[in-house]
Amino acid sequence: MPSIFDELESTLQANGPAPMVDRLCQELRERKDYHGLFYGMLLKKRMELGLSAVQVGKAEDLPKEVLDPYEETIRHAARTIGKMYLDDGDIAGAWPFYRMINEPKPIADALDKVEPDDSEGFQRVLEIAWHEGAQPKKGFDLLLKRFGICNAITTLGQAFPQDPEVRRHCVQRLSRALHEELRERVGADIQRREGSVPDAKRVKDLLAGRDWLFEDEFAHIDVSHLGAIVQFAIHLPPCEELQLAIDLCEYGMKLPPKMQYGGEPPFDDQYRDYRTYLQTLAGTSVEEGIAHFQAKAEQANAEDTMPAEVLINLLVRLNRHRDAVQAYGRYLAQADARQLSCPSLQELCEKAGDYQPLVEVSIRRGDLVNYAAGLLQAGK
Repeated sequence: MPSIFDELESTLQANGPAPMVDRLCQELRERKDYHGLFYGMLLKKRMELGLSAVQVGKAEDLPKEVLDPYEETIRHAARTIGKMYLDDGDIAGAWPFYRMINEPKPIADALDKVEPDDSEGFQRVLEIAWHEGAQPKKGFDLLLKRFGICNAITTLGQAFPQDPEVRRHCVQRLSRALHEELRERVGADIQRREGSVPDAKRVKDLLAGRDWLFEDEFAHIDVSHLGAIVQFAIHLPPCEELQLAIDLCEYGMKLPPKMQYGGEPPFDDQYRDYRTYLQTLAGTSVEEGIAHFQAKAEQANAEDTMPAEVLINLLVRLNRHRDAVQAYGRYLAQADARQLSCPSLQELCEKAGDYQPLVEVSIRRGDLVNYAAGLLQAGK
């Protein structure tokens, strides 16, 4: 019985290149050699375009008249092969082809249906979703569900998302997960001592009137998890999870002093300062919250710009752009803007619709370019 190699050669000799390539693609499809089939489809197009059967160099080096149809074939082949892999349930196989043509949606849709398991294949799917960015929200959900809060905190801390929506999603999931863990454990402690558990969905309601929960210098959850998630929570918008994070702060404030780790200004009184920040974001005692962080900026050493950066970021989050401009001029006029974590003065002036502060600060800094730019913009 002739081998497929013999058959391909005889087909070429008897019928020519096109039938031979068709037979090649048929064989690759039957074998489910989708990777090979992709290149077989490209070979077929090269024959149609009169190009060399052996591709040398990059596709973009081809003449314009053949480049466009060849690139369209690449896109079509990638979609075709990607779908074949997905039809077989192979997300990892499909991903390189959809990534090649920058069309991640079919992969994102497939990832939405994935549930975590112990297989090596799941680990690769998790990498595609989270680390390679195919569906980071789903990737984080899978990570949290499969490996737990500790691993999720570590992962988020190592690669904090730049996309605000992804960042918000991850912090919301973590805040809810830790709050639920804390609520269950505090509830179990109350049941053990009181014989029943109050019907409460919030930790703050379970803590009310029960200072004895902390008498044994005991924490119901890992305090490193608590500290990390409270820090992440400053990225939350007003939402239910923001209120849950405030609950976490209030729990932390009741912990024995040895379990409350000191932070860096302006969050040196860790849980109390974070609670104030989060409450301000939530619209509770806004003026008091701003005054609290303004006082922190006033007390900071000239070299320590972080309290002022936190104040400015808070004011921006509250849409208090004119106040943010004033704070920048007061505390950060001499700071290197490239080293700051808050918006630049130029950005703040644009948000406030007032460029005069840029002119004034530029004079103090001896910055002729921004002085001229500020004058020009202010005059419009």
